[in-house]
Amino acid sequence: MKSMTGYGRASSSIAGYSLTVQVSAVNRKTLDLVVRLPDEWESLEAAVGEQVRRVAQRGRISVVIELTGARGASEISWDDAAIGATLDRLAALADTRGLHFEPTAELLWSVANSQRKTADLPTAEAASPAVADALAEALRAFVAMRAQEGEALLVDFLARLNTLQVHVDTIAARAPHVTAGYREQLLQRLRQAGLELDVEDERVLREIALFADRCDVTEELTRLRSHLEQFSLLLRTEAEIGRKAEFILQEIGREVNTIGSKANDLTISRAVIELKNELERVREQIANVE
Repeated sequence: MKSMTGYGRASSSIAGYSLTVQVSAVNRKTLDLVVRLPDEWESLEAAVGEQVRRVAQRGRISVVIELTGARGASEISWDDAAIGATLDRLAALADTRGLHFEPTAELLWSVANSQRKTADLPTAEAASPAVADALAEALRAFVAMRAQEGEALLVDFLARLNTLQVHVDTIAARAPHVTAGYREQLLQRLRQAGLELDVEDERVLREIALFADRCDVTEELTRLRSHLEQFSLLLRTEAEIGRKAEFILQEIGREVNTIGSKANDLTISRAVIELKNELERVREQIANVE
């Protein structure tokens, strides 16, 4: 089992630059990959995506590739002539319209920023091996963190699965006694109403038989136990389990709802409420699993 959240980071150098790759992920039903890298290396995005998809199938995954250092992307040179020419043109335009023109610090920064030049970067082809190696190292740390968190989630799921099973056992133990309890209540109500009917009276037997059929949850319990067993086995598999687990939990919820609507019994109703509460906690937690 793997968590959908994780983080990995790796650094290396290339042609005097410091290369840093960071991979992070949060929950998402599908794989949503976002790659940020220098514009000059845009052609590497497809290869980066393919490398990530080999280790992750779900989650919003962010890959950030940066260059820093003495010759990194942060080194900026200003084109003073171009900046001056732009300001002169703005001043001339203001003058033709009879406007007072006085450059502010904000305007100067905006113009200078539009004319800045960054140091030349290695080509995408030259950078590709270094990027791939650094990304592979970051992904190893990313996968390891996901696996570690997945182990913690597995322990939590097994404990909750045991709680679900306890409530199911409570329902299974109580279910056979529901009809007998209803028969006693029915006879008591008849006596209180002044209707002394024998327990073997055909009308009494028919009413009890109809009630027994309506509140019989044998099939639901069988399917519920089967779904819980499937969920338990799924938790121990190494492949992606998130989508299938969500489907099984949906089916478990369906059986629990049916039992709650059929079983006319206080003990079973209480167990159903506890099942629903615990099941909701499992659903919330499964959203963290790939």
